[in-house]
Amino acid sequence: MTASPTPLRRADRARQVADVLRQQIHAGTVTDALPSEAELAADYAVSRNTVREALGLLRDEGLIDRAPRVGTHVTQRKFDHGLDALRGLKETLRGQGEVRNEVRAATRLRPPPAVARRLRLSPGESVVYLERLRFLGDLPLSLDLTYLVPDIGAEILDRDLAGNDVFALIEEISGGPLGSADIALEAVTADAHSAATLQLPEGGAILLLERLTRLEDGRPVDLEYIRLRGDRLTMRGNLVRPTDTGRRLI
Repeated sequence: MTASPTPLRRADRARQVADVLRQQIHAGTVTDALPSEAELAADYAVSRNTVREALGLLRDEGLIDRAPRVGTHVTQRKFDHGLDALRGLKETLRGQGEVRNEVRAATRLRPPPAVARRLRLSPGESVVYLERLRFLGDLPLSLDLTYLVPDIGAEILDRDLAGNDVFALIEEISGGPLGSADIALEAVTADAHSAATLQLPEGGAILLLERLTRLEDGRPVDLEYIRLRGDRLTMRGNLVRPTDTGRRLI
């Protein structure tokens, strides 16, 4: 006998509603006022209490604001950051506004052994280290810590770091295109220093992106640890299922 499925609790249904509404806000389908509670309850076939709980989740995320006799309105939406192409932040957000960099450090230093190994450096070789706070207009979006191989990094120190993506400068200096990158993306909570720098509450959501970038010939040149504001950026990509899935289709 097949067991009957466990009925969904109101909290489960509220999350379902919130997920769909969140996507509509990020996609720009809903740009200002949301439908009334009664309309949302009818659209999602849930109770008005479930709708209120869903809207409460989105309000806590800072996406909407609610007021009596005014209704529910979108207060902010996230910017898309692609995961299916190797682009700098300025390239990624082209058309969204001006991306500028506050250069907090630009110096030569002896890297930790783990960094030297990943950049294939000989013992004793230095790197160029950059720390940049990156803004979209007046909004801080990311804190980037970058280790560059010495030959390319030395020339980058003489370039305009405030107005350019490092990727564009590497390609200009190397005379060829970047090839590929290994990435790891995880969610972390903001420590006190990162939160203050990015104007986030301590313990707020941060996306930590680790990226090792290579030239077209496979040489690693750039290792970055990038802290992105999870409340203002959404990572998006297009994935294709491989033809060899390791199983037979019947």
